[in-house]
Amino acid sequence: MTANINDILTAAQIAQVRRKSNLRGLWCVACQWGITITIFAVTALFPNPATIAVGTLLLGGRQLGFFVLTHECGHRSLFKSSGLNRFVETWLLSPADFSNGKSYMREHLEHHRSVGQASDPDLNNYQDYPITRERLRRKLKRDLRGQTGWRTLSFKLRAIANLDQQTPEDKAALLRGVVINLAMLITMAAFGVTWLYLMWIAAMIFVYPTIARIRQIAEHADVPQLTSPDPRKNTRTLYANPLVRLLICPHGVNYHIEHHLLASAPIYRLATMHRWLKQNDYYEGVTFSRGYISLLKRVTI
Repeated sequence: MTANINDILTAAQIAQVRRKSNLRGLWCVACQWGITITIFAVTALFPNPATIAVGTLLLGGRQLGFFVLTHECGHRSLFKSSGLNRFVETWLLSPADFSNGKSYMREHLEHHRSVGQASDPDLNNYQDYPITRERLRRKLKRDLRGQTGWRTLSFKLRAIANLDQQTPEDKAALLRGVVINLAMLITMAAFGVTWLYLMWIAAMIFVYPTIARIRQIAEHADVPQLTSPDPRKNTRTLYANPLVRLLICPHGVNYHIEHHLLASAPIYRLATMHRWLKQNDYYEGVTFSRGYISLLKRVTI
């Protein structure tokens, strides 16, 4: 079957799945920040080892959520106008982890053009799969022990310490990150719970790298034919329950075949798009993994 979206869905269906909604986009951002704030609030109200541990774990999922919505705004698909996408990404999303959304999207668009090819900037994340279970364990241990996260955070801290050596674009992105993170810290201090910010840093070092790796594996590792131009063969969509979506695949990012098939479709339309594609027999012969544990077993030997 063709991979051309115009041969799979009707013109009306394509128009529907590409339709952007400022209200839906605002809801995504409000939920993202609202859940983040709620995690901090619950931990502050009931401070004990269990709430701190669970809260830190959930914050790692929220950090992925900021990344996912940054990605959406980069595609100009979360809101109707490019200006609103750019503003929200610039000030409300990417600064959470000191990211440069513009720089990320320049690489990411090349990923869409050349997924699985030598020029794919993400190729190193999944080209070796399937790998041995022992090798995957070593990768996940490095993430869980903080080696991966500390290396990434140290790089950002060194960049902040040497702002004068950064490009104007990177300098501006880092300064916005400082502003937003200082605002978080000052707000916590005002409520007498400054220590909560350590949970954010701990999630950044110990949790987020693990979740990010699992997401990368889920999207493209050990797919039927990585070098194929057909998204059904070079990309994976995965089913997940609400709890797993909260932690590992927020905002519907698990619908990845759909995203590669039509990158202009807002993330809040991908579940509908998936359903219509199934109804039109687009996925005949495609197997969808259910949950990430079974997937990790599947991509190892």
